[in-house]
Amino acid sequence: MALTMARAATAPSKPARMLGLSPLMSSARIIRMSEEDSNREIVGFYTVADEASRLRTGWCPLEHARTQELILRYLPPAPATIIDAGGASGVYACWLAARGYRVHLIDPVPKHVEQARAASAQQPDHPLAAAEIGDARHLPQADSSVDAVLLLGPLYHLVEKEDRLACLREAHRVLRSGGLVWGAAISHFASLFDSLSSGFFSDLVFAPVLARDLEEGQHRNSTGNLLYFTDAFFHRPGELSREFLAAGFQVVQLAAVEGPGWLARDFHHLWNDPVQRERLLAVVRQVESEPSVLGASSHLMAIGRK
Repeated sequence: MALTMARAATAPSKPARMLGLSPLMSSARIIRMSEEDSNREIVGFYTVADEASRLRTGWCPLEHARTQELILRYLPPAPATIIDAGGASGVYACWLAARGYRVHLIDPVPKHVEQARAASAQQPDHPLAAAEIGDARHLPQADSSVDAVLLLGPLYHLVEKEDRLACLREAHRVLRSGGLVWGAAISHFASLFDSLSSGFFSDLVFAPVLARDLEEGQHRNSTGNLLYFTDAFFHRPGELSREFLAAGFQVVQLAAVEGPGWLARDFHHLWNDPVQRERLLAVVRQVESEPSVLGASSHLMAIGRK
């Protein structure tokens, strides 16, 4: 399933599992248990999944290229200071470090931090400033100390709205005045389009997962099949914008990352032909802010300014 696209994020909270919980147990205790369970689930998923190579498979090169494009469109010149929160194996962090930026990566998955450090060591002239285990809701940086924050995973793995707002407010805290934040989200309708185009819509085991996705935007994979991803929240475009506004950001742009390009039946043919690749990117760029197309993208990107 193409929803294995996701990058690691912070440890999210989610509703408590009802079985086995005492009715006398305090709500705080239930929340702590829920957070711990969900964290183990997501860390376990990414321990097995190969996030380091994901962007080279399937239609993910389109996601990669478009994410880079949207970052560079607004990023201040090097050597600005950037936090890549939920930065996974360091694909974007190391790319930006190689361009002369001071990049601090944090991620809750030990495997990812090890991979990011190894990738950083491969570019000794432009290493990461740091790669540490951490939580995007609790950044170690001081107030008003960085120029940009990347949240290319936390906003969908934090399944509760208050956790997402806490993450965005923390980004707002550490940014200097005028600083920018990039927040990636998975579209509310991504699993519907993915199941139809990839051929697993008819899987009856997946049917209740899809039903909850469409009803609540809450993705829970109870099938045991890693191809059906892990805990996540799927945003409608307006929900993502409103969360940015609630955290105190001005929304500079809300864009479709892949647009409808990820649904191309002959994606590999298009991408491997330089002329067709540029045509595809140009068309996606042309419709990136079209309201009627936003929800058809696999990912959304909001860019906010403090």
